[in-house]
Amino acid sequence: MSEQIKREDFVFLDADRTLFDETFSGKPIGFFKDALLRLKKNKASIVAFVIIVLIAFFAVAGPVFTPYGYNDQDVNRVNMPPKIPVLETFGIADGTRIIYNSRKENLNNPEKFPEGSVLEIVREYEIKNTPMVDVKVDYYIYSGHPDDYFIMGTDYLGRDLWTRLWRGARVSLLIAVISVMMNICIGVVYGAIAGYYGGRVDIIMMRITEIIGAFPQVIVATLLILFMGTGIRAIIFALIIRGWIGTAKLVRGQFLRFKGREYVLAARVMGVKDKKLIFRHILPNSIGPVITRAMVEVPGAIFAESFLAFIGLGLQAPEPSIGVLLSDAQKVLNSYPYQTFFPAVLISVLMISFNLFGNGLRDAFNPTMRGSD
Repeated sequence: MSEQIKREDFVFLDADRTLFDETFSGKPIGFFKDALLRLKKNKASIVAFVIIVLIAFFAVAGPVFTPYGYNDQDVNRVNMPPKIPVLETFGIADGTRIIYNSRKENLNNPEKFPEGSVLEIVREYEIKNTPMVDVKVDYYIYSGHPDDYFIMGTDYLGRDLWTRLWRGARVSLLIAVISVMMNICIGVVYGAIAGYYGGRVDIIMMRITEIIGAFPQVIVATLLILFMGTGIRAIIFALIIRGWIGTAKLVRGQFLRFKGREYVLAARVMGVKDKKLIFRHILPNSIGPVITRAMVEVPGAIFAESFLAFIGLGLQAPEPSIGVLLSDAQKVLNSYPYQTFFPAVLISVLMISFNLFGNGLRDAFNPTMRGSD
């Protein structure tokens, strides 16, 4: 017979004092706040974000800094080299150019070479017993605009490239942002329906995306632009017509992952309707990858617009974009490389910045990183 345990054998500890739960030492942190804290620690992403904001600011306000309109033409200031007030003292962007194959006798002719325009004789030679020179000149004095400053020079019609570059950046960003937002909206709705209902609905919807995605982007965009004509609306439609497929597949995968979770089953048992389940209970848990994809898609849309403009399917003149500027500049690349340099640098910085910022958002919204810092 086992020994009986008596009540008197037990001793109550801390019976004479009241016990309380331990007080939380910090404030509760939500998902988005936790992601923001991790994003702030990513220095590269913060720098990229600042660069994006600066470019967006100049795209809006940059043309205001000069007295020239984006389509102001002047045949007397065609292909002017860059001239920047501070850098010109160091021999950089000083508005100089070498004039080749000039008769040496013309150096003393003020109609050919105005006073003060000749800076240096680079080379002297003869062609059929005629003395010739290559001479370095202050092109602003040489062309009769000694008091003007064109920070990025002018193009073949004498239009200020600073104004046209930022006007073009505004147009390119506008096209990219609108097309990406439309792609995200279409992709989220389409992918959510396919992933939530699954089965035959999912199979049919995914086969439709495969059919649309089978057509090359360039061919689809070309046919659409030829049908609708060139312009902002046609380019946006060309970027939308199959650009939502990637987002739809991403959202579908997220819904397949989350729709079987306990909180979704509990909400369904309580009678929550499908629409509310999709957009209130499941979609918020999938929004991180969607935001990250949106940031990555923006530089892709800018590059796609620039490519279409480069092959002659861009905006109609005189409206500029980064692609239009590059398309015009590549025709005179050997003679005036600065006309290609500035838009090429801008689109490169934009794409690098958006990719770095997108990588930072991807790490910040990664659920496995939650609470790790």
